[in-house]
Amino acid sequence: MSRDVFEVAWDNIKQLLIAVVLAVIIKTSIVEAYKIPSASMEDTLLVGDFLIANKFIYGARLPFLDWRLPAISDPEPGDVVIFKWPGDKTTNYIKRCVAVGGQTVEVIDKVVYVDGEKFPDPVHMKFAKPVAERPSSGRDTPDNWGPYEVPQGFYFMMGDNRDHSYDSRFWGPVSDDLILGEAMFLHWSWEPDAESPEATISDPLSVPRLFLYNIVHFPERVRWGRLFDIIH
Repeated sequence: MSRDVFEVAWDNIKQLLIAVVLAVIIKTSIVEAYKIPSASMEDTLLVGDFLIANKFIYGARLPFLDWRLPAISDPEPGDVVIFKWPGDKTTNYIKRCVAVGGQTVEVIDKVVYVDGEKFPDPVHMKFAKPVAERPSSGRDTPDNWGPYEVPQGFYFMMGDNRDHSYDSRFWGPVSDDLILGEAMFLHWSWEPDAESPEATISDPLSVPRLFLYNIVHFPERVRWGRLFDIIH
C-alpha cells in the first residue's frame, strides 16, 4: 500500500517537474509576456498593455545555457522589438527598429530618413511638440540628428512617441546579442487609474482594499477594444 502511494506521489512530482521545465523553456526560448510601463511607444502601445513576444524568430536562447539557436530572421526596419537596454544590459526596453547595420539614419525637422529616404511613419506615431527643436552650436537634438551609420550587427531603435522616447538617439544602437524578441499581439490591456488605492506592507488591509477596488472598477479599466490586437 505504501509503495503504491510512493509511486503515485513520484509520478505527480515527475509530471510537475516536466511541466516546470517546459514552462521555463517556453518562457525563455519561444514566447514571453511583457507589460508596457511607459508612454514611449504611444499610441501603438499604451501604459498598461500586456503583450506576447515571439522570442524564437530572432534566435531562441536555451535556458541555463549561454547558447542561441539560429535565427529564423533578423530584426528589420519597422519591427517592434524587445531588447535589453545597452545602458545596463538588464532592463527590458521595447522600441521600433528604424535601421539595421550598414544603413544611415538622419532626423531632419522630426522626419526620419534612412539611406536618404523617408522612413514610413507608423500608423499610431505621434509628436507632443509640433515645432522642431533646432540644433545649436553644432550639437544634435532629437528633432535634428545625424547622419549616423549603424554599425554591422547593431540596430537603431526609436519610440513611436517621438518627443517622449529615450532611444537610440540618446544611447546609441542595440547590439544583436541584446535582442530578445518581436512583439506579436496584446493579450491584455489595463487602464491606469490615479484613484486606485496602493498596496503597502505597512497596511495589511491595503491588499484586499486594492483587490475590491479593481473588482468594482474592472469593466471600465479593461481596454476591451485592444484585446488580442496585432502589433504593427
